[in-house]
Amino acid sequence: MKVLLLTWLLLMTSTVQASCVILLHGLARTNSSMTALEKKLVDQGYHVINDGYPSRDAPIEELAEIAIAPALEKCNDYNEINFVTHSLGGILVRQYLSQNDIPKLKHVVMLGPPNQGSEVVDKLNKVPGFHFVNGDAGLQLGTGELSVPNKLGPANFDVGIIAGTQSINLILSTFIPGTDDGKISIESTKLKGMNDHIEMATSHPFMMKNEEVLKQVTYYLSNGKFAQQHSPY
Repeated sequence: MKVLLLTWLLLMTSTVQASCVILLHGLARTNSSMTALEKKLVDQGYHVINDGYPSRDAPIEELAEIAIAPALEKCNDYNEINFVTHSLGGILVRQYLSQNDIPKLKHVVMLGPPNQGSEVVDKLNKVPGFHFVNGDAGLQLGTGELSVPNKLGPANFDVGIIAGTQSINLILSTFIPGTDDGKISIESTKLKGMNDHIEMATSHPFMMKNEEVLKQVTYYLSNGKFAQQHSPY
């Protein structure tokens, strides 16, 4: 009986140590916005890194290093490294991988990423106070010449993307073509080379707290695909 118990404990320990998940919050948010997701993943047995980064204090190129390099060091003892990101966080992963290799990278799940930029930024970037609230990174999330997402190219890593279809900001939605989540259109979330893409009835500010979204995230991390019927792309 003691031998069986010891074996079970060793198996559980090895499972927990096998996979590390790095969470990256969105623009002008903090790591507290990802706590529901953190709890869900911890309950699933993952080692979770949920550190904040100063999203408004630097351009995307600098933020990628600031946010990701220290988190990777905390995953050194784990066999697999995954990312789950919200909004800007997904662009930071793309930026980092355009300059660096992560040999143990397994899956990336992006929630509402502006992979082709956001028309909201195009409309509002010259409004007084926009830069103060959103910083240099905010200006780089549009679709024009300053757009970083549109310069990063296709995904050369395993990524699944969840797009929201509900808006709680109908004013911003008037700037966005097609169905959107209040900040990002469904089309803008898509990325050439992505592994999977689904649409879910959730809004941009709250998708990382949506229970159905959380279920899809954990399913993707375990299976490399989403559980529900896929949207065409």
